[in-house]
Amino acid sequence: AAWALAMIALPIFKWVFGTDIIPAAVTFALLVQFAAVTVIMVTAIGWRQTLIALTLVAVATWAVEFIGSSTGFPFGSYDYTDALQPELGHVPLLIPLAWFMMMPPAWAIAQQIAGRLTGRARIAAYVGLSAVAITAWDLFLDPQMVEWGFWEWEHTAGGYFGIPWSNYAGWLLTGIVVTLLVRPYRHNLPIVPLLTVYGVVWFLQSIGLAVFWGQPGPALVGALAMGALLLWAILSYRRERAT
Repeated sequence: AAWALAMIALPIFKWVFGTDIIPAAVTFALLVQFAAVTVIMVTAIGWRQTLIALTLVAVATWAVEFIGSSTGFPFGSYDYTDALQPELGHVPLLIPLAWFMMMPPAWAIAQQIAGRLTGRARIAAYVGLSAVAITAWDLFLDPQMVEWGFWEWEHTAGGYFGIPWSNYAGWLLTGIVVTLLVRPYRHNLPIVPLLTVYGVVWFLQSIGLAVFWGQPGPALVGALAMGALLLWAILSYRRERAT
């Protein structure tokens, strides 16, 4: 509830305090969502396994972001601004936390959709769907964060609303690598709370970008992408419960 209220309050804070408040407000909302997802994971798999998962996600994504912003691989040529602090290696330390706060909801999408498969087919579907589910979120995220000045792309012509297509290939690759490292398919993650997180992000980002942040294009595409995955998972869950 605190996280949802923090997200809802973002445009209000901007209206009252101006754009300078956005980095602090985003940081607060991110930390509250990170805490909520961490609690969900601890409840499901315990402190030890959650800490291992968090460490693997944080180290792997920081490394990918450091390599990406330094070399252009795998996302494309971009640089973080000084808006989000603190930084390590010119990568904001909030970024690995942001990856962790959305990877478990993406894993829940994959777990539910791939649930009836077995063996290697299930693992392959789980890994692929996890990567697609996390990348779908970035259809909202990247245009919004660039608009807010959190990072800058070297090449902005063409692509997806000024974001190079290589960025989304990089997100897919990162989602695959992180999922293979953590191997969440070994656990039975709690579907309802994690799908709720994914659904709240989908709803608030769709409304926020379309109504408050003046980005109807990314709002529509992101809504369709995340919404399709969410609907697929919910229908799968309902069929499972019915039987």
